[in-house]
Amino acid sequence: MQRTPPELTTNARALRRDPTPAKRAVWQALRTHHPRFTRQLVVGHYILDFACRSAKIAVELDGGQHALQVEEDAARTAYLTAQGWTVLRFWNNDVLENLEGVITTIQTTVARASTHPQPLPFREGS
Repeated sequence: MQRTPPELTTNARALRRDPTPAKRAVWQALRTHHPRFTRQLVVGHYILDFACRSAKIAVELDGGQHALQVEEDAARTAYLTAQGWTVLRFWNNDVLENLEGVITTIQTTVARASTHPQPLPFREGS
């Protein structure tokens, strides 16, 4: 397994220490969610805002600067998708204005990607 470059680890730690208001709000909602989420996970040469490792769901919160980084974001999403991740992107203002809707979308996506099989139907009288 390839080691994570030290500069990415340092950057991820700094992002964890000083989150944006949108990231702070999403983390407060996801921190007790199961399956478990983590913040600032390094995957390849990218740092994911939030990740559910067991379901391979990446949640990215984009500020205004991402309106100018369309190609970079598309390359990031393509790389993560090729690695088996499902990427959900939300604008910061959407998070701040509709946190409940964003969390519901995340939880629905995780539930669909759950690795747990559906229980077998109960067979009475067999």
